Amino acid sequence: MDGELVLQNYKAKDNDFFEVPTLELARNLLGCLLVKNTDEGVAAGYIVETEAYIGPGDRAAHSYGGRRTKRTEIMYHEAGLAYVYQMHTHCLVNVVSGKIDAPEAILIRAIEPYHGIELMKTRRQMEHSIQLTNGPGKLTKALGIGMEDYGHSFMEPPLLIADGFVPDAYAVEQGKRIGIENTGEAKDYPWRFWIKDNPYVSKRLKK
Repeated sequence: MDGELVLQNYKAKDNDFFEVPTLELARNLLGCLLVKNTDEGVAAGYIVETEAYIGPGDRAAHSYGGRRTKRTEIMYHEAGLAYVYQMHTHCLVNVVSGKIDAPEAILIRAIEPYHGIELMKTRRQMEHSIQLTNGPGKLTKALGIGMEDYGHSFMEPPLLIADGFVPDAYAVEQGKRIGIENTGEAKDYPWRFWIKDNPYVSKRLKK
């Protein structure tokens, strides 16, 4: 089926969804669908894990101390845009949050495959397993998200955050973020959110 026709089945989130405090948005993203359309087709998955980064006071944030570079520039813009950056050989995708000139963002850490699973398997060169999308670099490769998506709005094709499901309050867990050990007190901020018992969550740590 043509990608544009498939995208008509998804209802993108609007400005009101994104224009809330960053920690609230990080939680609200759980259960939403992350959707990407490419020439190869449409792939989508439910967001099951997020991490909030609230700079410039957050030592783990790329915008810590008001750092403003070519890479971080989009974080200073309006909420609902894609902040994509490269780490080693992987691209990671974040949702810009907060207000203009308040550089905050939410990393999408893991998704549960929903649509285009065969395409995801081809891109990842593997069979379907939790390893397909259980990490921030894995999910971008599976969905076909790359640096060309930097600055794109999540409210319009080809990259969408769309309606999915709303997890029950008891099914959402919160704890420390991952891989930021050298950030002082920031390493202990409980700004990671995930859906309890979902197998695609990247890593389970004690709260």
